[in-house]
Amino acid sequence: LLVVIPASAQYDPKALEILDAMSEKYKSIPAFEANFAVTMTNDVEKVKEEFKGKLTVKGDKFRMVLPEQEVINNGATVWTYLPDAKEVNIDNYDATSDDVNPSKIYELYKKNFKYLYLQDKVEGGVMCEEIDLVPEKKDAQFFKVKMFINKKTKNIQSWTMFDKGGSRYKYSITKFTPNASIGDAYFSFDPTKYPGVEVIDLR
Repeated sequence: LLVVIPASAQYDPKALEILDAMSEKYKSIPAFEANFAVTMTNDVEKVKEEFKGKLTVKGDKFRMVLPEQEVINNGATVWTYLPDAKEVNIDNYDATSDDVNPSKIYELYKKNFKYLYLQDKVEGGVMCEEIDLVPEKKDAQFFKVKMFINKKTKNIQSWTMFDKGGSRYKYSITKFTPNASIGDAYFSFDPTKYPGVEVIDLR
């Protein structure tokens, strides 16, 4: 125990080298699309849920499509569209927030996290480098984020977020399309294209 605790809370230079290479890879891509599968498990409550989604990123803009909602961010404004409720919530985007931004998962480690390289391990049939990110803040919502980074391409293969309630959220990339051709209009919500939608402006 005395060995494990200090080792798990540090700024590991090997982990930093891998994370920097991964981050540079994503920053060099003007726009990309990623299909992903999510598995949420909680062993205590015996819960397991699975769903699929799609993330499109272009610079600071992103659009994430999930089964029950869409989150659209143009870098200044965030729209959260709930199809079943026929409503969209509009808010200002706070770039300084500690919330995990799915379009910036490749930069997560740069702010308020310690990191540790664990091992090379096969994940999803691909040899990956396994790295744990641990938040510096004790009151963070997630106490750990585990990342598997493709050893050859430096693409993110998967990441798992562990919250204090015992839930684990694993995001696995099932398809990755770099250099996607996407117009800026895709990253804003046009209510005229959604007849009957209720607009709730929280700005």
